[in-house]
Amino acid sequence: MTRHPVLEAIETHADELAALGPENEKLGQLSDRTVELLRETGVIRMLQSCERGGMEAHPREFAEAVMRLASLDGSTGWVAGIVGVHPWEMSMCDPRVQEEVWGEDPDTWIASPYAPMGVLRPVDGGYIFNGHWQFSSGTDHCDWIFLGAFLGDEDGNPLMPPQSHHVILPRSDYTIVEDSWDVVGLRGTGSKDIVIKDAFVPDYRVVPFSKFMDGSQPRESGHTNPLFHVAFTTAFPLGITSAVIGIAEGALAAAMAYQRSRVQITGTAVKEDPHVLYALSAAAEEIKASRTALLENADRFHDIASRGEQATLEQRAASRRTQVSAAWRAVRAMDEIVARSGGNGLRMDNPIQRFWRDGHMGLAHAIHVPGAVFQVSALTSLDVEPPPGPMLSMI
Repeated sequence: MTRHPVLEAIETHADELAALGPENEKLGQLSDRTVELLRETGVIRMLQSCERGGMEAHPREFAEAVMRLASLDGSTGWVAGIVGVHPWEMSMCDPRVQEEVWGEDPDTWIASPYAPMGVLRPVDGGYIFNGHWQFSSGTDHCDWIFLGAFLGDEDGNPLMPPQSHHVILPRSDYTIVEDSWDVVGLRGTGSKDIVIKDAFVPDYRVVPFSKFMDGSQPRESGHTNPLFHVAFTTAFPLGITSAVIGIAEGALAAAMAYQRSRVQITGTAVKEDPHVLYALSAAAEEIKASRTALLENADRFHDIASRGEQATLEQRAASRRTQVSAAWRAVRAMDEIVARSGGNGLRMDNPIQRFWRDGHMGLAHAIHVPGAVFQVSALTSLDVEPPPGPMLSMI
């Protein structure tokens, strides 16, 4: 099977991308050189519509590219996984905003987050928008942004029941809060805070989240490629979970390189220690299983869309269960690798510790919280309709 050109491009720059990891972490955001290399690979345009300069790649190929990048440097893979999904959504939005974003440069990057931490107040022609968001990954290198919001009344109070929307704004309309990203892992992602104060947003740049959830937004966009009809709650987490699995793969590769010549304090070479060798092999198989499960899930949902079907709630819940489980399985396996690496494996000049920190930070993302996902999956399997509300927010 021929490898996607983006994967070929990543391999061309693999050594340099890996070497840039410490610099990204020190800067607290991706270095300009890392961003330049990502642009050269084309990974951010993989899910973008062809008419807007994208590739309309299969979601599996996108996941494979993100995994490979994350295995070289966790922060690089994380930014590619999150920022790389945004062109998929933008390709289904109003043609007017697509022209604003990509009319002059189809390689314009778009940030997020989608958490509804702002309120839209209706005015003539659009909305007045205010809010404060955390965790805008890769935001320093993006010129536009998707932000989650609740629809408000004329006084700016959120309507009840809550109505979630995605809002699109140019860089000139929001402020990036410097020094707002100081965490234990994924430090190079630059996932800083965003503040909006009384920005006017025209109505064509506001999309009800419900239209992505019920499939009406991709249908109305006119896209026929099944890529755009994959369930939002499978497509959006794909880049995030792929990054976590890729990080675990990077930890495994770094550990194997380190263990190859390691002699333990007892004087026993790792190559002669069956207990360590067993643990490394078991961890490798768990990480492989995580990768396989995630990629097969992407294939399955693309196949559903190819048949012209819309995924059911039970199918979407099972998909999310697979994604969450894959991330947790990979990170637990990585913990087993680190536990057999000794004190020198955790020195700051050893990449094992950086992958370890990055993986745990990625697992802490809200998309990987298992509680509601597993509960809804079990309920739907028992033919029980879960109650509306937060439990269903990303299923």
